[in-house]
Amino acid sequence: MEVENHYINRSGWLRAAVLGANDGILSTTSLVIGVAAASASREPILLAAVAGLVAGALSMAAGEYVSVSSQSDVETADLKRERIALETMPEEELEELRDIYVQRGLNKELATQVAEALMAHDALEAHARDELGINEITQANPLMAAFASATSFITGGLLPVLVAFFAPIKDMVLYQYGFSILFLALSGILAAKAGGSKTIKAVLRICIWGTFAMATSALVGYIFGVQTT
Repeated sequence: MEVENHYINRSGWLRAAVLGANDGILSTTSLVIGVAAASASREPILLAAVAGLVAGALSMAAGEYVSVSSQSDVETADLKRERIALETMPEEELEELRDIYVQRGLNKELATQVAEALMAHDALEAHARDELGINEITQANPLMAAFASATSFITGGLLPVLVAFFAPIKDMVLYQYGFSILFLALSGILAAKAGGSKTIKAVLRICIWGTFAMATSALVGYIFGVQTT
């Protein structure tokens, strides 16, 4: 019998990695396009690209760590309250777990047997999973999320930085846009493959929004460039 492939166990790091890579490509490229539209020399473009890369990576790591830490704090607090409830009100907690299984389709007798068996094995784990929706696969991991986000941002952001180094100044905006769409499409394909989702949908989504962001950046850079000349 063929074993099913499931991808939910990748959700913790995959979300942060995809967000970091796409943001690294898109934000760095948008920054470079904005500066390139207002500048005729390479130095300010490179400075903006490198500064955006460093600042973005640190910002992504810090933001992801704080965000996921907040989620982890909520989970820890809920588990603490659940542990106390299990110690002080075991019968009520058994009934609560039984009612959850009844709502999922089991008859009352079978639901009671299942609840009793699971609570005898590991009461806190049973309530964490079925009442609170917390399990080892989806449980928040701040350090993993921060590392994945920062690393993927740097990986994605390095691509437009390299383009800024080697692309002709005259056509920098076009080169940045063309390569960034290619990079974003590849990122969408990899994310879809890793997550088991539809490739075309993932690619179209990131490319459409990426085009909008870069076009807006180019417009802003062009407006300010005209005003300063």
